[in-house]
Amino acid sequence: MATSDEAVSTEQGTSPRRSRLRGGLVTIATVAALLAAMGLTVLGLGAADNAVANYDASSWLWSAARSELARVNGVTARVDTRTEVPQARQHPMQVTQTDRMLILRDLHTGQVSSLDLATLQITATTRTTPGLGVNVALHEDAAFVVDAVQGVVRQLDPRSLSPVGEPIRYPPGITGGSFDGEGRLWIAVPSQGTVSAITAAVLPATPSSPAAGGGLSPKQIETYDVAEPAHELVVSSLDDGVAVLDRTAGALVTVQRGTVRPTKLSMTAPGALPTRTSGPKVPVTVPGERKVHVVAEGGGETGTFTVPGDGDRLTPAVAWADRFYCADEATGTIYSFAADGTLVDTIKGKVTGPLELEVRENHLFINAPGSATARVVDDKHQVREVDKYANDVLGGDPPPVAPPPPPPKKPKVGKPGAPRSVTAAAGNALARVSWRAAPTNGAAITKYVVEGAGQQHEVGANQRSVEIKGLTNGETYRFSVHAVNAKGAGPSRTSNPVTPTAAVPDPPASVTAQERPDGTVLVRWPAANGQGNTIARYAVTASSAGANAPVGESTKTELVVPAGELEYGTQYAFTVVSVNDKGAASAASPVSNTVVPYAAPGRPAELRASTVADQPGTVSVQWAPAEPNGRPVTKYLVDVGGRTSEVTDTQTTVNGLGNGQNVTVKVKAVNEAGPGAEAIATARTVAAPRVTVTGSSATTTGATVTFTVDAGGGKATCTLSTTGKPAKAGNCSSITMTGLTPGTKYTFTVTATNAAGKNTATRAQDTSPMYGIATCKNGPDGDQRTYCNSDRDGRNGNEIFSVARQDNAKQVGWAEPGKRLKAYCKKQGENVDAWIYNNQKQSTWWVQVEYEGKNYIPWAWLNLEGGDNINVLPTC
Repeated sequence: MATSDEAVSTEQGTSPRRSRLRGGLVTIATVAALLAAMGLTVLGLGAADNAVANYDASSWLWSAARSELARVNGVTARVDTRTEVPQARQHPMQVTQTDRMLILRDLHTGQVSSLDLATLQITATTRTTPGLGVNVALHEDAAFVVDAVQGVVRQLDPRSLSPVGEPIRYPPGITGGSFDGEGRLWIAVPSQGTVSAITAAVLPATPSSPAAGGGLSPKQIETYDVAEPAHELVVSSLDDGVAVLDRTAGALVTVQRGTVRPTKLSMTAPGALPTRTSGPKVPVTVPGERKVHVVAEGGGETGTFTVPGDGDRLTPAVAWADRFYCADEATGTIYSFAADGTLVDTIKGKVTGPLELEVRENHLFINAPGSATARVVDDKHQVREVDKYANDVLGGDPPPVAPPPPPPKKPKVGKPGAPRSVTAAAGNALARVSWRAAPTNGAAITKYVVEGAGQQHEVGANQRSVEIKGLTNGETYRFSVHAVNAKGAGPSRTSNPVTPTAAVPDPPASVTAQERPDGTVLVRWPAANGQGNTIARYAVTASSAGANAPVGESTKTELVVPAGELEYGTQYAFTVVSVNDKGAASAASPVSNTVVPYAAPGRPAELRASTVADQPGTVSVQWAPAEPNGRPVTKYLVDVGGRTSEVTDTQTTVNGLGNGQNVTVKVKAVNEAGPGAEAIATARTVAAPRVTVTGSSATTTGATVTFTVDAGGGKATCTLSTTGKPAKAGNCSSITMTGLTPGTKYTFTVTATNAAGKNTATRAQDTSPMYGIATCKNGPDGDQRTYCNSDRDGRNGNEIFSVARQDNAKQVGWAEPGKRLKAYCKKQGENVDAWIYNNQKQSTWWVQVEYEGKNYIPWAWLNLEGGDNINVLPTC
């Protein structure tokens, strides 16, 4: 257990005085220098004005798709400043902030950056081990880096990120690391069942000046027993104190002003807490049950409510302004509950995936790092949507959001299986029992129960080892272990027999670990001193944030932890215990260096390859990001039809493939370990269209051709043409051409065109003939009564000429009244008045008719069938 003796007091006999960092004015030159000095880019109009703004009701929100931070004003629910973070696209980012400082930690690279919000300048950067396991905490001018794997808590000067004094050291596998409202940093030690508070040292006036007073180190000021050793613990800091969830015992313990208050809860699955809880009530969320238990700070459960929906992807409920907000990452929905547990509001999200809920500056900020939107909730519970990619700041649309994966099939749920590889090793009046995880059988394991030597111990699901004390040397013991989940206790498995003895070997003097590209971890140590006995084997334990679990045994001085045994992207350190041929075990070795296991990336998900309709020989390829498996994906290898290219985005367009080609598309992600498994899809480039004529029809002056077009995956345009007429454009199913000559044979050509070329088809179609009746009706008097009976000298009705005028030399004949003549076209000519012989019809139009060839008759003497409309005839 860490004690106060391990830290140096900042000032003897007095309380530490906190120094508030002072900021200066920001000039336009300062903002301009930002682009070069800090490696970040402030985007948008009025950047200089935005840079000097420091809204108390603001919060910086991360957008992984754009690799940028957006400062959201909680009062206006608008973005006032956007800052690009280079080389962090699609990286998970921890954002820790106060009114004056902002600290970022890139989980993929481990880089920590400090940004002064008064000047918008990066003041310092430093490296940590990538992955989960390191946490950054910030309160006023105090910053801490919590290395949960190594058990080291170190204060940093947030202006320079340089260490302040000596670190406070705990056993490996600690958890927690957040400040309460009084400025105390709370750390839980699952292996000891304790929680302790740390206060920060006073900072000097400037990062380089000496500290005021004596020593300059943080101080561990309080330590409390909150659980049995080896229980699984989760921590949430309060306005004054801390809440510790004992997942193993199913209890919430609050620590306030020196008083420890446990509250037993009825849970059949692991619970969760938010990092920070505001207000007098602590919500304990049980995702597997979709329930939230509410516990008063002073102890005692005040209520329980159920979150609507299915699945276990709930985030820990957050208390805010007498309500509780709980997010379902599977649907993107946030549920709002009144203090009595009544559902009062449902906030529908636009995308699924991670959701971050944080109470800051009298507002609740809800951020979806993978999307363009966030939400702000004020203390009256008014919800407003925020466009993190606001056009007045940068412009442009957000990148397309990948569709959510299909929901997984619900597994059959039952009691857990028996733990694997239960082993016991003897010590001096004690035994160490360890085991491998039991099959969950569809429900998360809540605890393990170890029995033997008349004792029973409950151990956290992520601990999987326990030390049994109070044994008698020389007596033989066996121990059994069984797992418990929501369905009850599973079968037990018994360890080997052990006999405690005072003759124990030494532990290895040191341990080193090395992560390897194939996903394995190599753990090595020097041979231990058996103190007169032979070392038979070594037992290796891995420690991560809040967890300790055995990973294997070896008869050599090294162990290769198989790929996939440890979680990629999570930090681990290792300890080794020596076991001699008598079954006696040493104490644990010193903890190794921290490693982050990694392997080649996973297969890119949701690969889609499609035809680009408006470009020849081109396909479009899109996919969802591959699982990075512990190291950032640096690029993707895209093979389309044997042509390989490298891209850093999750989409690309490949051209030059030829028209109408079926191509195979292969995509692999690449990280430090090399290329991962490939995803495969097929696509076809756009082909030249194909036309099939299906029919045609005609009127006297028009024709319609019907057809089908296979556009070849592209967008086709179509025309209809014939000799002597301009092409007519129309839809690609039928086109009608007008202005044709009646009774004429035509050959029509249909042409379809797309990006890959064009194709044609022809169709012969005759227009219907037009007929007219030669009309001359005798009058009532004298010669009128025989005027139309026959051809006669001089002018007469129904005379036919080779020209469009009444020229005797050009007359070719006379049509008997009532004769049906085939008409072709019309032509302007001499005016002819039929007078009383054809209803006073008078016109300059002449009609070309079939009469000893093609000759002309005045329209005045020819009544066209179908209404005598001269306009239906084309002009000759």
